[in-house]
Amino acid sequence: MGCNIDFVDRGTNVIKERLRSKRILLILDDVDEWEQLKVLAGDCDWFGLGSRIVITTRDQHLLTNHEVEARYELERLNHNEAFKLFSLCAFKKEEPPKNYVELTKRIIGYAGGLPLALELLGSDLQGRSIQEWESALDEYKRSPHKKIQKILRISFDSLRESEKNIFLDIACVFKGYHKDRVIKILDSRGFCPNIGVKKLMDKCLITIDYCACFEMHDLLQDMGREIVREESPREPGKRSRLYSHEDIRHVLEEDMGTNRIEGMLIDLPKEDQLICLSSEVFRRMTNLKYFINCNARFSGGPNYLSNELKVLDWMGYPSQSLPENFHGHKLVDLRISNSLVKDLALRLKNFHNLTRMDFSFCEYLTKIPDVSRIPNLEWLDVADCHNLVEVHASVGSLNKLEHLSFVFCTKLTSLPRSLKFRYLKCLSARDCSRLQNFPEIEFERECLRNLNLARTDIKELPLSIGNLTGLEELDLSGCKNLHLPTGILRFRHLKTLSHWLFKTCFYSKYLEG
Repeated sequence: MGCNIDFVDRGTNVIKERLRSKRILLILDDVDEWEQLKVLAGDCDWFGLGSRIVITTRDQHLLTNHEVEARYELERLNHNEAFKLFSLCAFKKEEPPKNYVELTKRIIGYAGGLPLALELLGSDLQGRSIQEWESALDEYKRSPHKKIQKILRISFDSLRESEKNIFLDIACVFKGYHKDRVIKILDSRGFCPNIGVKKLMDKCLITIDYCACFEMHDLLQDMGREIVREESPREPGKRSRLYSHEDIRHVLEEDMGTNRIEGMLIDLPKEDQLICLSSEVFRRMTNLKYFINCNARFSGGPNYLSNELKVLDWMGYPSQSLPENFHGHKLVDLRISNSLVKDLALRLKNFHNLTRMDFSFCEYLTKIPDVSRIPNLEWLDVADCHNLVEVHASVGSLNKLEHLSFVFCTKLTSLPRSLKFRYLKCLSARDCSRLQNFPEIEFERECLRNLNLARTDIKELPLSIGNLTGLEELDLSGCKNLHLPTGILRFRHLKTLSHWLFKTCFYSKYLEG
């Protein structure tokens, strides 16, 4: 028997009174507010013994708040299930005609196992010719299916502004990047990523894979990129983020950049990786915060870069130095590997927020200058800089440094006289064939786990090497004039030791024996 309920409190009391002694099945579908659960199923004693309450939601955090006992996350359909569902929607039978099989597989790959997408696409393509299917697939790649887009946007539209920006940055730029790196970058933008990322995960908009990298379903990525495209459908230079190689080539080669552009990810097809770049092309991109070049080659270098840049990841940077007007106060991540860079001494004095520098494979780099004004640096990589001959003493005093690599710096003869690091976990000077001396270790350090000095010309390690009490891996292979130091007896955590006397031994067992 039905009844009219005018107030929430009254409705809650009616539920308690009428259902307290009854065993029921209650299904609460598409819950998006915690208050909904509070007034409809506030506690287990509202219902009789043996009752079951089923809740569906896009937000896992609602279930945590409500202390739901058991959870089940719907899995994507496997290939066979997706093949069958799509065929039923498109052809009204479990298998497509033979001439549609390959197209069906492509559609299934695009849908990524989502039942909703398979049903909508199957219905749209039902009764259409092969030519129409081909055309539709091309269209989906350029612009997502409108009905799918509308449904997927429900979760996005419920986000706060900072959470929307985090999602769009990952969708357009940082999908596949390590979460620690991205969180530092997002934090520098004031987006509060630790809570923002968790909320995106709760809503199943992003995931973190087994390599600790950000991932998301392809259709969600397409949805995010479509949101950005809609900012300016006809003029890509007026969008906040650029990722399409056609749009990037148009903006850079036609000088169509504006201050609306905040991020740019360049990943060009292998057959066409040269961009004809005007030296003034970045002049109007005063709000550019991310510039990441994966594989493009450029005809020249820039005379201007935005001082809003947080990330400059420009493999093959085509100039010997950064622009004179680039201060880099806000730069967090600087990677210019395999480039022509030669002298960074003046620029580095301003990079006090920098956490990562990568100058690997820079053939013209001859020295690492004073880095004492970069106190937050955590990663320094100058591997394969074959003309590097000088490393400033300040490198040995970077308190927050965790990774330091001089691998294959074949002209390097010495490192800083002493190492005062607190957090360094990995130090490698492998294949520095002219390196003759190893620094003194000031005070006991438990942080360093991996030390690789293989194939160097070091003849003696200082007694203070024993201060590396947390060392787990030590590689001295190929150091034929180097004898094991007496301080090695302090390496109680050492698991792997490589030396010219023997290939590898597990040192903990070696000590016991």
